[in-house]
Amino acid sequence: MYISIFLVLLVVVLDQLTKMLVLKSFHLYESLVIIPNFFNLTYLTNKGAAFGFLAGVTSAWRHYFFLILISVALVFLCIAWFRMRKDHRLYGPALAMIAGGAIGNLIDRVRLGAVVDFFDFQVAGYHWPVFNVADSAITVGVALFLLATYLEERQKKLKQEK
Repeated sequence: MYISIFLVLLVVVLDQLTKMLVLKSFHLYESLVIIPNFFNLTYLTNKGAAFGFLAGVTSAWRHYFFLILISVALVFLCIAWFRMRKDHRLYGPALAMIAGGAIGNLIDRVRLGAVVDFFDFQVAGYHWPVFNVADSAITVGVALFLLATYLEERQKKLKQEK
């Protein structure tokens, strides 16, 4: 339990600290080349969800939709954590990372009305959508969750075969 709480707090603190640094050091749309043609720090905001989903919607309902959606998702993540954390040792950290990332982006939406993004990768001319620490934690958390699910199912299958 304490590891999961620590992970949630760690993700939120790292996310908010990095965003604070970006907000203090960059102007909107400003970019700093770190590795030419591969990695930049670029300050952008995203009023939508992943990959800019609903970013073009100008209605006020979009903001409240995301606030409610994230809040409901956090409730479900807590329920899932209580139910699944003992099924496989990776479920707790996975769900904690997802929750920490969701909270980090929720803080941005409440404070700023949009999410601050700044990791800007490109490979062979293809630009990956700009993202942040919270997005990274959510991605890693989902990958761990899928891995835990696979390993749990594999273990069940092996027990059935014996």
